[in-house]
Amino acid sequence: QVQLVETGGGLVQPGGSLRLSCAASGRDFSFYAMGWYRQFPGAQRELVAAITRGGNPTNYADSVKGRFTISRDNAKNTVYLQMNTLKPADTAVYYCRAGWLSVQTMSSRGTWGQGTQVTVSS
Repeated sequence: QVQLVETGGGLVQPGGSLRLSCAASGRDFSFYAMGWYRQFPGAQRELVAAITRGGNPTNYADSVKGRFTISRDNAKNTVYLQMNTLKPADTAVYYCRAGWLSVQTMSSRGTWGQGTQVTVSS
């Protein structure tokens, strides 16, 4: 079972940038589809972006298209979320998720990280 640890959250001013990292333990990282979700207070987690085993980004939320970029480095067992032109509306807890072999599996029964807080405020 893969274990996930997110880092890189924090406080940033509107218009600024952050890069989140999600490090996976265990073997076979390259067999996992990965994704980033976020959760606003009182709401369910929503998918921000996903990336296939082959490194193809997919499923960007409309609200982040053109601003956020998901990528992965299989040699480092890490998936990233580069967030640019951040807005106060991006303030949330961001979670990493892993799914064996496919984005569909990730979405339905993937493994979660513990989350990292991102706060966009002046």
